[in-house]
Amino acid sequence: MTHPGFGEYQDFGDAMGSEPEPGSESGSGSEVGAGSAPGPGSDMGSGSARGPGSAPALGSGPGPGSGLGHGHGHGPGSARPPSASADGADNHPGSGDRPPLAHRVPDLGSMELLLAVARLGSLGRAARELGITQPAASSRIRSMERRLGVALVDRSPRGSRLTDAGALVTDWARQVVEAAEAFDAGAQALRGRRDSRLRVAASMTIAEYLLPGWLIALSGQRPGTAVSLLAGNSAAVAQRLLSGEADLGFVEGLAVPDGLDGVVIGHDRLVVVAAPTHPWARRRRPVAARELAEAHLILRERGSGTRQVLDAALAGHGGLADPLLELSSTTAVKAAAVSGAGPSVLSELALGEELASRRLVKIPVDGVRLSRDLRAVWPTGPRPTGPARDLLSLTRPAREGG
Repeated sequence: MTHPGFGEYQDFGDAMGSEPEPGSESGSGSEVGAGSAPGPGSDMGSGSARGPGSAPALGSGPGPGSGLGHGHGHGPGSARPPSASADGADNHPGSGDRPPLAHRVPDLGSMELLLAVARLGSLGRAARELGITQPAASSRIRSMERRLGVALVDRSPRGSRLTDAGALVTDWARQVVEAAEAFDAGAQALRGRRDSRLRVAASMTIAEYLLPGWLIALSGQRPGTAVSLLAGNSAAVAQRLLSGEADLGFVEGLAVPDGLDGVVIGHDRLVVVAAPTHPWARRRRPVAARELAEAHLILRERGSGTRQVLDAALAGHGGLADPLLELSSTTAVKAAAVSGAGPSVLSELALGEELASRRLVKIPVDGVRLSRDLRAVWPTGPRPTGPARDLLSLTRPAREGG
């Protein structure tokens, strides 16, 4: 029979011709199995009660002018899946008691298989196209039929043909698969946007002496990724990460800043240096920790990893005296020390050229440990992905060597 609102599709009861499943009851007010012809006022679909004149559930025989699905009628020519009313409200009595949607709706793989059967007219060819065995494909179709409560495919030696119900379900499945493809395309676009740039924030020592080599290696792996580097002290790096201005950070200090997760990528040693003309450069015995604490040094600013380590190391020796100069870059501190203005404490990583040329000399110190960890950091949560993950992997040699 021709069903108003669905063209030439037969009603599901006539098309399927199935009997109620064993143990089910039909008749007035009873529950009806998939594909059976329910009596007036029977319970249908997911067990919700429907009175006379209501729209029957998928698989029951609809009356003239009724809609197919979960109790929502559609006008002539409508092919909207039976999900919700036009205003988006779920009109099912007791719908809050139904299992989650994932337990009621077939998975995407099964829907893709049904579409392939419809297109190719053969379950075997559909299975080969999707890279699964024919028994596995048959099992998926049977599982889909059990879940929906209707027969979807007629199988014969001549091939596989969709039932009328199967044709309608295929139309709905096509909409779901197309929506999933759009979802996947959107996710790929998000990944592409993420992968097109990398914002790095790093403390001065790492930014000047370690990151350049890592970034050159990263550009070889990801030539399409634009990298920006913001250099500052460790406190500024943490602030940029927490405010979303950077994707990955590198800091020097005693601990991971609050609100961040991190991993140690290496170790660094701070050394006391002075110009060869400074009195400390000519003495034979080491400088004592208290003497270092009382000296007026040329130092990095508060908030820098170098200053944090020095403050902590000398806290038990009277604390750090007021600095002679407080400068915001390692280069400026070195220049002031080379000029003979006074001694300084700097990362050994930053002093290779100056020590080799003897523009600065190391000053032995006794009774204090001046070392620190170098860390990669990111906002608390999942580890970095995309270019940030790749840059983090390039620090492995430093971690293994440290």
